[in-house]
Amino acid sequence: MQKLCVASGAVGGSGTGQRVLAGPRRVCLPRFGLALAMLLLSLNLAAHSEDHSAAAPGRVLGEISFPTSTTSPEAQAAFIRGMLYLHLFEYPFARDEFIRAQQLEPTFAMAYWGEAMTYNHPIWDQQDMEAARTALAKLGTTAELRQAAAATLLEKGFLQSLDFLYGSGSKTQRDQLYMQAMENMAAQFPDDPEVQLFYALSLLGTQAGVRDVATYMFAAAIAQSVFCAHPKHPGAAHYLIHSVDDPEHAVLGLAAARALGEMAPDAGHSLHMTSHIFLALGMWDDVVKANEAAIKVQNAMRVELGEEARHWGHYNSWLLYGYLEQGRAGPALELLNAAYAEEQAEKQAETKSPEDRLTLDADDSITGSVVQMWARYLIETRDWSGTVAQWQFHLGDAFDPNLTFTYVQSLRAAYGGQASVATSYLQQFQQLRTDLEPAIRLKPETAPGDALYLQRLAVLEQEMQAGVEIARSDYAAAVVHATEASRLEGEMPVAFGPPFVDWPAAEMLGELLMENQQYAESAAAFQLELSRARQRTRSLLGLAQAQEKPGNSAAAMFTLAKLAVIWHQADESVKAVLGDMAIEDAELGIEQEKSD
Repeated sequence: MQKLCVASGAVGGSGTGQRVLAGPRRVCLPRFGLALAMLLLSLNLAAHSEDHSAAAPGRVLGEISFPTSTTSPEAQAAFIRGMLYLHLFEYPFARDEFIRAQQLEPTFAMAYWGEAMTYNHPIWDQQDMEAARTALAKLGTTAELRQAAAATLLEKGFLQSLDFLYGSGSKTQRDQLYMQAMENMAAQFPDDPEVQLFYALSLLGTQAGVRDVATYMFAAAIAQSVFCAHPKHPGAAHYLIHSVDDPEHAVLGLAAARALGEMAPDAGHSLHMTSHIFLALGMWDDVVKANEAAIKVQNAMRVELGEEARHWGHYNSWLLYGYLEQGRAGPALELLNAAYAEEQAEKQAETKSPEDRLTLDADDSITGSVVQMWARYLIETRDWSGTVAQWQFHLGDAFDPNLTFTYVQSLRAAYGGQASVATSYLQQFQQLRTDLEPAIRLKPETAPGDALYLQRLAVLEQEMQAGVEIARSDYAAAVVHATEASRLEGEMPVAFGPPFVDWPAAEMLGELLMENQQYAESAAAFQLELSRARQRTRSLLGLAQAQEKPGNSAAAMFTLAKLAVIWHQADESVKAVLGDMAIEDAELGIEQEKSD
């Protein structure tokens, strides 16, 4: 890709949230003609040749330079390995390296800082504050003692920032105070890429995993600047991807995604992270390739930690979705069967609930993850009555898998014409939702992700109401509920990854409008969904059908051509759909010629 150098400045601030620019420098920017380029900031890496590391022993993880005051080359090497893992969110491996550095040099202040940093997972809104405080206490039981142990102004700043991150107050307050501390450091050390990147990550952390475009774009500007200057820095590429992994901005992270996969092929998370950009852009072959590679590396790393390989969890869920978008239900079902077997085998030995009732991230538990994958498979294939649809799970009393299960069962019944059964599952869903809301309010602190989850449930409930009306053959009433579901979904912040609303509401609306023979409105609904989820194949197929019905064969064939490219590896039954529609379009064209 061609690059452009422009004058810019280093980011800084006064700790009050105000952002200022320091003196002019030069920065390389990808040649995107977008206003974001005006924000991109310059950073220069301080030379320190003895400090570069291309990889941990036996692993290729990228390159960073992070000089410290340690006198032990072995401790410094372990610290650098820890930093590479930390930037790639491979937290257990990072922790091991930082502890190794402590053992090699017990007075190595930054090794304790590094260990404490592994207990904060800002993008995932997770934090183990007590474990972090314990790690810091090994260096010094008070902030004053830890400051005395740090040898340089930079090291003192890093350690002091953790007094805010793991200090008093709510997590929201501490995240904000930590961001302000990092903003001050960014102004104080404008040429230090590590300071700038941890400032960018702290900005993302203030949002706790819920996208705020302005904040994310500012973090993207910082990460882009470092990535341009240091194209093998894993943190720069990683944080840039997190900042722009939505359909509107993902193109800004494509170069970083390609680079991250090449610079750090030996960490599962780095390989998976590339698919955040690929999925947002609808690059389904790349999504599958990235997650197949990530799962292979992740499972090897799990075995290294004494854990078993698995077919469920975050990367497997993305892989399943990628297979389905490719039109490859066969590999998707094979993966799902393996995940289901693991859920059934593990839970047979348990007598308790599968997880904490308030664990709302499906990826955080085996049952939650497998139920989510099951729901994804049924919704994408619309196989409401097959063997997979009959599966049962060890749901216990956990909210998330029970909500997902009742949602899917209601839709199954609705599309089977069983209005009373669909209504019964809807009522179960409503009761779970009614119980969940006060349970969340009783938590010491409501996480932004919890509030977003409740918004999602409002959308799902409207879709279930639409399903009940479908079972009653009242498509006009169903359209009203689906329209409301689409409106509510449109008000939600964009979430990365496979659809957060399991059946995207605009897509459901498009199908209902087509049943109502409202073809123009149906096409508009599918186009809306395609703006929310690029190259989503169910919506492309629906759009082609909505275009075909009134005789717009040229537009339908253009849309089908996109599908044909995506489905080049699809199951034969899927390819047959393209063939059938192509025949129908050809016949439409012939009839049109005759009428002319």
